[in-house]
Amino acid sequence: MTPVQTYGGPRDPADLGPTLLHEHIFVRDPELERDLPGSEWDVDVCVPRAARQLEALHALGIRTVVDLTVPGLGRDVRTVAAVAERVPVNLLASTGWYATSALPLYFQVRGPGRAIEGPDELAELFVRDIEAGIAGTTIRAAMIKVVTAAAGMTDDLAWIMRAAAEAHRATGVPITTHSDPASRNGSDQQGFLRACGVPLERVVIGHSGDTEDLDYLRMLMDEGSTIGMDRFGMEHVLPDAKRVRTVLALLRLGYADRMILSHDAAVFSHVTPPSWRAREAPGWHMETIPRRIVPLLREGGATDAEVHQMLVVNPRRLLEPVAAVRAFDPDRRGI
Repeated sequence: MTPVQTYGGPRDPADLGPTLLHEHIFVRDPELERDLPGSEWDVDVCVPRAARQLEALHALGIRTVVDLTVPGLGRDVRTVAAVAERVPVNLLASTGWYATSALPLYFQVRGPGRAIEGPDELAELFVRDIEAGIAGTTIRAAMIKVVTAAAGMTDDLAWIMRAAAEAHRATGVPITTHSDPASRNGSDQQGFLRACGVPLERVVIGHSGDTEDLDYLRMLMDEGSTIGMDRFGMEHVLPDAKRVRTVLALLRLGYADRMILSHDAAVFSHVTPPSWRAREAPGWHMETIPRRIVPLLREGGATDAEVHQMLVVNPRRLLEPVAAVRAFDPDRRGI
């Protein structure tokens, strides 16, 4: 098997075990931390807190956590590495870019056909993160994350998606998305990535668990993608009872091999800081699936084999890199 890259180095996919495929350790904003009092970020508090949470998660049987914190969300692999070296859980890093409509000005003036003509620096960044290491470290990315949301497919978001497709074709690393189920835009994401040469079997349509629309979810899976039932604990968005009911309905229809379970939780987030989460979303943390959701699924009729498929087999299949379609050419203009 092709090894999967983790903070601790390459791992055999067979050793990943039960995996949470969509989580965050630290979602940060260094400018806010520096300039806005009360951001709640304190590295001396947050690193030990993260280590304790991941140790507790390991005791509950989870062996691997994918951190989908990418640029645009304050990715800081050196700080996360200080957590990874303390815990028995495999932590995986990601590349990509989180933007809901526009890229930073730096990118808006650089690149093919832009004011400062040159290669696609986004695709270069993604490939370097995967093949060499992130931010001058040897920590290599194991997934690529992209976003389209309520704003739709803006020019900048299309650029990010094309760069992600280019990086996938050059490395074989899978792509996961932040989607907006209310607008059913997972289908648009699929169409765009397919046109860019990405096999949909290598794509996770994230946040699909935010809807109970079974026809839409089946359509995504029938096209080949895995869907992310990845926001358990976010009961302020959709109650967990409804999320469980949707998963059970899809299991009865035979889709165990096309779903992953996760939380989209964070140890620290400047968007929804720890004080707010403790007050408004107390169940939104990484222990919710092993402690509460798996028992509810089993009570509802899910078999041990189906739970194993969603937590072990599907993540392992997705995370194992496939053969690259072609070598990356930084001077190439588009897909």
